[in-house]
Amino acid sequence: MARLPSFHYRWEWRLRANPEQLWEWVSDTNRFNADTGLPALEENIPLENRRRRLRFSLLGVKVEWEETPFEWVRPFRFGVVRRYLSGPVALMRVLAELVPLPEGGTRLVYQVWAYPRNLLGVLAIPIQIGLISARRFGAVFRQYDDWVMQGKAVWDAERKTALTREQRRRLRFLCRQLTDWGADPALVDRLARLLETADDLTLMRMRPYALADYWGVPRKKALELFLMAVRAGLLDFRWELLCPSCRGAAESFSTLSLARSQTHCKSCLIDFEVNFDRSVELTFRPNPTVRQVKEVAYCVGGPQVTPHIVSQQLLQPKEERTVTLPLERGRYRVRTAKLRGGQFFTAEEDGTESEAIFIASPSGWADEEPTLNLRPVLRLINQTDEEQLFIVERLDWSDKVVTAAEVFAFQTFRDLFSQEALRPGERIAVGHLTIVFTDLRGSTNLYRAIGDAPAFGLVMNHFDVLRECVAEEGGAIVKTIGDAIMAVFTRPVHAVRAMAKAQRRLAHPPEGMQPLYLKVGIHAGPCIAVTLNDRLDYFGSTVNIAARLEGQSSGTDIILSDAVRFDPEVAQWLNQAKVRCQPFTATLKGFGEEIFRLWRVELVAEEIDQSQWTALAL
Repeated sequence: MARLPSFHYRWEWRLRANPEQLWEWVSDTNRFNADTGLPALEENIPLENRRRRLRFSLLGVKVEWEETPFEWVRPFRFGVVRRYLSGPVALMRVLAELVPLPEGGTRLVYQVWAYPRNLLGVLAIPIQIGLISARRFGAVFRQYDDWVMQGKAVWDAERKTALTREQRRRLRFLCRQLTDWGADPALVDRLARLLETADDLTLMRMRPYALADYWGVPRKKALELFLMAVRAGLLDFRWELLCPSCRGAAESFSTLSLARSQTHCKSCLIDFEVNFDRSVELTFRPNPTVRQVKEVAYCVGGPQVTPHIVSQQLLQPKEERTVTLPLERGRYRVRTAKLRGGQFFTAEEDGTESEAIFIASPSGWADEEPTLNLRPVLRLINQTDEEQLFIVERLDWSDKVVTAAEVFAFQTFRDLFSQEALRPGERIAVGHLTIVFTDLRGSTNLYRAIGDAPAFGLVMNHFDVLRECVAEEGGAIVKTIGDAIMAVFTRPVHAVRAMAKAQRRLAHPPEGMQPLYLKVGIHAGPCIAVTLNDRLDYFGSTVNIAARLEGQSSGTDIILSDAVRFDPEVAQWLNQAKVRCQPFTATLKGFGEEIFRLWRVELVAEEIDQSQWTALAL
């Protein structure tokens, strides 16, 4: 039998944008496959070492293949090998290279090697790849280049979409409702245009912080808009449990009550503990009454699926490979998909080393952590008897993610979605939160002095002041306990600023109103989230300590723990604000004889002299 011919295609395009600018678009193989007309995947089965078995139907023919892990070096090249189990093609290899040009711009080289399985493949490959794909590839790459040069991101890259008349009517009605509720009309218009013109891949997983950065508006403002849009019925939200390895969504739920403290990532084939601080993300999509969005995938392994991975290389047993990486400042880890652990390194502008060796061996990884420059040469060595997928990844998580820990410390969310809670008995680590407890000084005497009704009115007004000050600083009131509150913040400095403002406002009310003195204790640390009385609440030593600190306050000061006092942002605020900060020690109820070093922060009023301020504390 005659040997079938193989095919090799090589195309070049000269583009105006540089490789760094183009990378996000060109290496998004999921979007690229959709834009070039490939069908959506019908089957996706994870295999060992990040391989996958995939399938789609093309022109009525079911095509199934096994895909090796993509290999890439950001932002210069990526490629993949596919071995077909059915269809007219036996094997295909793809390689894309982005070469920077001396005068600016990029030479994009895209190559395909295709090996037919039968005579149908000999006929189909030149037509499908050599003619149809070549024309589509060029058009899509040039469109990406145009969008980059126009400063567009995926959200503003308009595509042909079609809303029904009823959907357009409902979209306009709900947008007017959002404006009536106080939302910024300009932001509402931008959101409406996004829902009307963006493609399904953009809308199926919207991140408000990413949009806020692109629109140039405060993140808090964008998040409030998205939450209000959910309440109005314009958007829906989803809770996604993120895998710590690939950082993709291992599971997705419409309500947090379905989440569990442990879950499994089918892509990485690992179990992991869920943590509100990193593992649970809140994403948004259009409500189906406004726009139907199909949740489909066209590629599941390209570089933009795991953008925190700057390089991925598949090495055979005893193989070595050298890669040169342009890096950002920060901490990185080299690991493989099969071996435990990894080796860390730091990239700095003044890094002392330009080269480093990373060895995957059966005995584990080296302990040293080199400090490299921002364009180091990494020598990767596989000393094991197995194939190893080397992964070089940034350790910093994206700050564009709206985590569960953050949103539950956001007053607007707690006001609009108080029913969102964990299933009874479930406990999930929250990570690092700042906990505030307050109480009114002398409230019992207040009721006796002015009567129940006036005193109750003052207490209610004090809650309004606290709610405003907490919300202004991005925090949330978890619960009220008599005339006390428990509040949470994601950053200590926000808690300190909020309580300082609240104390000033309550101690200096409008003329004719009774001044109130607020006792405050603030501590920061890890917490556990649970459902109590059908609402999300927080427990643990951090909460217990914060609750005890409030009792150390006189009502004209704020008591801080060391964890809060020495937070860098708090330290900077204390140096700039008009406050006195004095250390003292105390024992706390429930903590035995343990001695705690605490800090008493007293606000210095500009319009009150020392004798008057001292009198206020009596």
